[in-house]
Amino acid sequence: MKKINLPNKLTLLRIILVPFVIIAILIQFPFHFLVAGILFGIASVTDALDGRIARRDNLITDFGKFADPLADKILVISVLVCFVKFGLCGAVPLIIIIFREFTVTSVRLVASSKGKVIAANMWGKVKTVSQIAAIVAIFVMQTAMDVISLCLIGKVLSMSEYNIMKISLNSNSLYYDLFNIFNIFNVIGQVLLWIVAVITVISGVKYLVDNKEIISDM
Repeated sequence: MKKINLPNKLTLLRIILVPFVIIAILIQFPFHFLVAGILFGIASVTDALDGRIARRDNLITDFGKFADPLADKILVISVLVCFVKFGLCGAVPLIIIIFREFTVTSVRLVASSKGKVIAANMWGKVKTVSQIAAIVAIFVMQTAMDVISLCLIGKVLSMSEYNIMKISLNSNSLYYDLFNIFNIFNVIGQVLLWIVAVITVISGVKYLVDNKEIISDM
């Protein structure tokens, strides 16, 4: 059996971490967003390391070319799907991101079948960084909500409890203040994800324009 090199091990680690990130988001124990954020951060670091090590030590493999971008997409899309469940991400930005990834992946597969390798452009890298930054920001804000909740009312509220708070709130209560802070953080998160969606569209269009010859031969 061929030995798996270090960059490919890091890529596999990123894929293995995905279900643990999902579990940490969905199971609403105190500070679960902090745990999920730490796991997501570790996975994101492996993304930065595997490609760099592979290029530095000449360890680029066909498996790495296939699995590395796949692992990135699985990680980001899985987290955003979980965010949709809690109202932290709108469905439309997520659909835009998924549509772009399917389109670009399809073009790459066609190019690969013709023996052509399409390198990532600057906008693709900006897209990836913006996605990770927005997700990390949402994890930070949700963790901050847990801390604020603990300080104001003496306990950490789950996402389902925040939804219940929408039904009846006394404007003079600490819960009212807590819910207002939650709404502010939520709006910031939604704006960040829409910015990501715009960058994703730009990167997708740029990718298609740069590779129009391949597309025209399809």
